[in-house]
Amino acid sequence: MGIVEEAHNVKILGSGEQTVVLAHGFGTDQSVWKHLVPHLIDEYRVVLFDNMGAGTTNPDYFDFDRYSTLEGYAYDVIAILEEFQIRSCIFVGHSVSAMIGAIASIARPDLFTKIVTVSASPRYLNDSEYYGGFEREELDQLFEAVKTNYKSWCSGFAPLVVGGDMDSVAIQEFSRTLFNMRPDIALSVIQIIFLSDLRHLLPHVSVPFHIIQSMKDLAVPMVVSEYLSQNLGSESIVEVMSTEGHLPQLSSPDVVIPVLLRHIRHDIAV
Repeated sequence: MGIVEEAHNVKILGSGEQTVVLAHGFGTDQSVWKHLVPHLIDEYRVVLFDNMGAGTTNPDYFDFDRYSTLEGYAYDVIAILEEFQIRSCIFVGHSVSAMIGAIASIARPDLFTKIVTVSASPRYLNDSEYYGGFEREELDQLFEAVKTNYKSWCSGFAPLVVGGDMDSVAIQEFSRTLFNMRPDIALSVIQIIFLSDLRHLLPHVSVPFHIIQSMKDLAVPMVVSEYLSQNLGSESIVEVMSTEGHLPQLSSPDVVIPVLLRHIRHDIAV
């Protein structure tokens, strides 16, 4: 087993001429795709992995300097593709991994046939001409809460982000994977995500971009999807689903899985 394979818990399932890479967002791991994977493995070669810092990875491998920007994660994606000799893939990125995929595709566009995103945002902070959904004061309070009592913060954050019924399996699942992260790593990662600004990179994306979004998402207002579409350098399509929450593939799989499959299977009609 190679170092990259071991560090990221890489799993390869199914068989097919095309490869689909599934990349999870903050506070989750590859298990967030459990409802989607069974629908893919008969048609595609499916690559699952854990981002460094996820509770399922070895915290000793987490390099705070390397992961002080999202580029560190993008280079990990490229390293995984190279280790498994994947010459091109359909990259499905949830939340922060949507932007990680975008960065990787700018560096190596040859490795990506298209990027399918769920709950993507290039910038979470509001400014005078952009609405990302958060003011700096709100984020500082969030970071302070993570620092002060991580377990308590997880319990409050999970229901807000997932939405829906407080006792839902999806909330329990997200709470579990969130709490599995080491608190100092979680704080570092969430600060980098919420304070990053990748808007300047969007015009450099040349790979087709499929933008899938919940109608109601605490972390990503609907206007962000339109902003993405209007500023990407590549062709793009936006689909807003009648779902609630930032992890709809976990909380509303009956709605989301058919939408994801359609975007994976079909290219943007020109």
